[in-house]
Amino acid sequence: MFHLFNPVLLLITFGFMGIGFLVSRRLKSVFEEYSHVPLLNRMSGKDVAEKMLKDNGIYDVKVISVEGQLTDHYNPAEKTVNLSPDVYSGQNVSAAAVAAHECGHAVQHATAYQWLALRTKIIPIVNLSSSMLNMVYLAMGFLAFAAHMYNQALLIIIILQAIVTLFPLITLPVEIDASRRGLAWLDSANITMGEDHQKATIALRWAAMTYIVAALASLTQLIYFILRYMNSRD
Repeated sequence: MFHLFNPVLLLITFGFMGIGFLVSRRLKSVFEEYSHVPLLNRMSGKDVAEKMLKDNGIYDVKVISVEGQLTDHYNPAEKTVNLSPDVYSGQNVSAAAVAAHECGHAVQHATAYQWLALRTKIIPIVNLSSSMLNMVYLAMGFLAFAAHMYNQALLIIIILQAIVTLFPLITLPVEIDASRRGLAWLDSANITMGEDHQKATIALRWAAMTYIVAALASLTQLIYFILRYMNSRD
């Protein structure tokens, strides 16, 4: 019989959940700390974003405020840089770093950055695979699988998990590149200098860590199921 709540899988899942929680907590702590470090030029996150877009020749993207905390994102469909209230109005290092990062995605979009285009294309497939994977897990939880269906069930999980894992893996270069573009511009435009620029770099590195943990968690689960499938065939 195939059991959904395998101890090893639960250990992997809760282990990465714990790591993710710690990284997220540290990220919030860093952004909170640097939100009290004012920019010398007193530019708000909105000002930083609009200037970066203009300096990169992008005039068809709007900078707007959205509700929530750490809800900042770039919407390629609507061409909007969405900044949380603290970032939109903040005149500090954290706000500048986040605004520049999100504008980095706008620059990626404008220059047809291949990894961003690929991530956008696979989102519908990933969402469908994720829903199907949850349905398979649910079926296993209530019905389990007979011995003769064990390998087939594992193979289905591996295929779906592989598709789902593509998203965080492709997201990594997209997010890292957006931070690289944002930090390079902050430096060249003299928005953050010296220690302020180092703090902006640290803040975005911790933000990148959340994506690294997510990718590792998904990849580890995929490897786990592959190993179970290989062992079942011996």
